[in-house]
Amino acid sequence: MPLTTKGKFVIFALRLSSVLLAVFLTSCNRVREDAHARHVAARVKVEFLHAWHNYERYAWGHDALRPLSKTPHDWYGQSLLMTPVDALDTLILMKLDSEAGETKALIVKDLSFDRDIYVKNFEVTIRLLGGLLSSYQLTGDQRLLRLAEILGNRLLPAFNSPTGLPYVYVNLLTGQARDPVTNPAETGTLLLEFGTLSKLTGRHEFYDKAKRALVETYKRRSPLGLVGRSINVETGTWTETDSHVSGGIDSYYEYLWKCWLLFGDEECRDMWNASIPVINKYLADVTHGELWYGHADMYTGVRTETSYGALDAFFPALLALSGDLQRARRLQASSVKMWNLQGVEPEILDYKTMRVIAGAYHLRPEIVESTYYLYHFTSDGQYRRTGEKLFNDFVKYCRTDGGYAALADVTTKQQRDEMESFALAETFKYFYLLFAPPRTLDFDKIVFNTEAHPLRRTW
Repeated sequence: MPLTTKGKFVIFALRLSSVLLAVFLTSCNRVREDAHARHVAARVKVEFLHAWHNYERYAWGHDALRPLSKTPHDWYGQSLLMTPVDALDTLILMKLDSEAGETKALIVKDLSFDRDIYVKNFEVTIRLLGGLLSSYQLTGDQRLLRLAEILGNRLLPAFNSPTGLPYVYVNLLTGQARDPVTNPAETGTLLLEFGTLSKLTGRHEFYDKAKRALVETYKRRSPLGLVGRSINVETGTWTETDSHVSGGIDSYYEYLWKCWLLFGDEECRDMWNASIPVINKYLADVTHGELWYGHADMYTGVRTETSYGALDAFFPALLALSGDLQRARRLQASSVKMWNLQGVEPEILDYKTMRVIAGAYHLRPEIVESTYYLYHFTSDGQYRRTGEKLFNDFVKYCRTDGGYAALADVTTKQQRDEMESFALAETFKYFYLLFAPPRTLDFDKIVFNTEAHPLRRTW
């Protein structure tokens, strides 16, 4: 029997009601989720302040806090204000105005690079140069940019090798450089910082020297297209041929893509596009249906290790940022599995046997970084739920009266007297941004350096 006009109207009304109910329930769920996220963000801020206030109490003006002994530590025997510079943009993003103001005043007053010390070019670039540039862009305080330029000048002699690849150490006072055996991460993770300094000061040498180092690293890839574990900057020859995406190589790949995003450098884009298929061919490893990235010989492609660890856990973020969400999701699932084995991730895991190879946990941020990126690109609530579990575990095992302590062993959860500046610069920042409102930081207008310092895309 054909429906009457009234019957059609009833069916239409029922369908419309169902749609409206679904929209209403979805809206209610979103409101609840957002309210919970704000609650977690507030918790992150409280815990960050616990770490920060203990730094202020026991190590103010020094590079780092040792949280168990409640004593200060300086990397090179005299302070370069590593923690204040590294953490300043976190303080700003969390709107901790009083703490940020005191920290900026300390930096402007006391930070000096007129020191007869050898410093590690890579670490000082990503932490201090990156931190000064990011904080300058967030505050507009020209004194921070001036400090960044002074530091850039002091670091430039590191590039004075026959190949243009930087030496590991450079003396801030004399400009002497030493230690020629380095790795792709330390030669190729400089352009975001030196390039930003170049754009802000109009001095091309900063961009040119860092860009040459990145290109010279890429030019020495094997016929397969892989780079090795270590290289001599004087001869340009590889001293170790093991290839991977872990520490020592990791951020070299990261900067190929990010330098394209930040500067529109097409050569960086082309180097990334040539590299990522090779990485996926020789380093990606599917074991028991799970995606991992292992090690291979750069010349033969033969698997050398089935190891993956805390540092490798940045790679889902890079895959997501470069548009490969499918692989990013699969690899992130493996990273989370690694974390859940002991309740905290180990430094290195054999993913074939699921045996912990190196059991320390250094408060590393990479798995949190990837969680944040995947939530940003997918809006999938599972990543916030994962992030909350990671944070709860982090607090449970690493919080101590004197701040946050690394773990000597993830199995026993024995703490060690260490709170690196990146715990405040990266780990807490990524936890906070994962749950904070999107307006806290416009992801699409910045590029994070490898130390989580947001650099604004203004050119």
